[in-house]
Amino acid sequence: MRILYLHQYFVPPDAAGGTRSYELARRWVAAGHEVTIVTSNAMMPAPYRELTMPEITEYDGVRVIVLPVPYSNHMSYRARMAAFAKFAMASTRVALAERADVVFATSTPLTIAVPGLVSSLGHRVPMVFEVRDLWPELPIAMGALGNPLMRAAAASLEWCAYHGAAHVVALSPGIADGVAKRGIPRSRISVVPNACDLAAFGGADAGAAAVRARYLRFLEPARPVVMYAGTFGPINDVAWLADVAAASRRRGDGLQFVAVGDGAGRQTLVERAQALGVLERDLWVLPPIPKREMPGLLGNATIATSLFLPMPEMQANSANKFFDALAAGRPVAINYGGWHADLLRDSGAGIAMSQGDPAGAAAQLHAFASDGPRLARARAAALGLARTRFDRDVLAHELEQVLVAVAGRGASAVARAA
Repeated sequence: MRILYLHQYFVPPDAAGGTRSYELARRWVAAGHEVTIVTSNAMMPAPYRELTMPEITEYDGVRVIVLPVPYSNHMSYRARMAAFAKFAMASTRVALAERADVVFATSTPLTIAVPGLVSSLGHRVPMVFEVRDLWPELPIAMGALGNPLMRAAAASLEWCAYHGAAHVVALSPGIADGVAKRGIPRSRISVVPNACDLAAFGGADAGAAAVRARYLRFLEPARPVVMYAGTFGPINDVAWLADVAAASRRRGDGLQFVAVGDGAGRQTLVERAQALGVLERDLWVLPPIPKREMPGLLGNATIATSLFLPMPEMQANSANKFFDALAAGRPVAINYGGWHADLLRDSGAGIAMSQGDPAGAAAQLHAFASDGPRLARARAAALGLARTRFDRDVLAHELEQVLVAVAGRGASAVARAA
C-alpha cells in the first residue's frame, strides 16, 4: 500500500522533538508498505534549516519530501498562522504530484486538512485524519484566534476535515469525544494515543552515564532529579517549575530541577529562576537534545514531569514526554487533570500536582522522591503501562490496520481498531 503521510512538523531521530510520525512510518515500511512523508524543514536537523528549495531524503526506508517553510515556537501568532498557510499551499502542490492509495494527514495545525482533502479528492483515494489536539478550541483558549471571522473559518475547516475523512484517529479518549460531538459516528473514530518505544527507552539506565557526562556534569549524585524534557511553549508554562524549585529550596528539600528544551517560554523560565535565586543552584535550563539521546537523559531523572497551563482544553492532551517517561520506567509528575491523571492515580506510576500551589507541589515531589519503596513501585507501574497499554509496536499495527481497511484491503480492520 502506498501511504501519503502529511505532517508539517516531522521529526527524525537525529533532531529534537516528538518522533511519532517517524516511528509509525518506519514500522509501516518494515511491514511492506511504501510511505512518503511531506513535511517542512521546521523540525529537521540544522542543515535543513537553510533550504530554499524542496529536498527529498530518506530515513529507514521512509521517503521524506522536505519543504522550505520555517516555523518556530518563538514566532508571533500572526507569523505562525502565515507559516501554516504557506505550508498548506506548498504541500498541496507536492501531494497532488505523489501517487497514493491512502492519504494520512496529521494535525496540528488544522490547516494540514487542506492538502489532505485536496490530495484525497485529486487522487480519488480516502483520507484518514489524525487529531493531536482539538482545534480550534485550543488556540481560542490561548487567545490566538480572537477574530470572529478566523474562529468561524477554523470551525468550518475542522468540520470539513472530520466529515471529509474516511476515518478519524484521535490521540486520546477526550479528543475522540470532541470529534464525536462534531457529528462523526464512533465507528469512524479510533483512539491511537502517543506511545512507548520500549526497545529504545529500555536502555535509559544504560545510557544515563554517557548523557550525564555530556550534558549534566553539574548534578550532585545524592540529590534527587526532577526533569522536564520537551517544548517550552506558552501552553506549557514551564516557568512554573521555577516557582516549585524556589519553594523546594525554602523547604531545604535538596531536589534538583532540570529543564531541557526550547520554545517561547524559555526566557521567562530563565528570568524567573534567576529572580528567585534558583538558576544553576537548584534549577538548570538546557537546550534541546536529539531524540536518540532522550532515553539516556531520562535515565538521570528520579521523577519526570509533564506540564501545562490550568486549561480544561489541555486535559485531553497526549504529550510525547509523558509516554517517553513511562517507556524509560520513570515515575511521572503532572500538574493537570484528565486521563493522564487518572492513569497515574489508578496505576501508581506517578502523581498529579496542583498547578495553583507550587509549595504544595514541592512538598509532594519531596515526599515522593524520598520514599524509595514508593519510587520502585512507581517505576514498575510506569513500565507496566508502557508494556501493556502503550507499546508502540502494537499501536502502530492498530493504526496500520485502520489505513489498510480504509484503503479497501481489510473490511473488518477499522471496526477492530475502533
